[in-house]
Amino acid sequence: MDKKTEEFYIRLREELNNTSTWPSEYLYKFIVPTDPKKVEEVENAFDNMGAVIKTSQSKTGKYTSLSVNVTMNNPDAVVEKYIEVSNIDGIISL
Repeated sequence: MDKKTEEFYIRLREELNNTSTWPSEYLYKFIVPTDPKKVEEVENAFDNMGAVIKTSQSKTGKYTSLSVNVTMNNPDAVVEKYIEVSNIDGIISL
């Protein structure tokens, strides 16, 4: 992980600690190239967590956005999940 990404996650942890009571609902937003396997990889990352996942394709159909609403135990768990899905080729986290 590069320094810029590491600093982002540190700031995110601090912000989440200061603004939320844990456990708390968290909304992840991702964009992946439209490919059923990539969408499935994101969905699998949140399997058995009680996540509500909504998908939407771009107008051109090249990309699929995923909104994942899930209860997380603490800011560390939020960051760990971002790091886990960052390994999916072509994913963008918003």
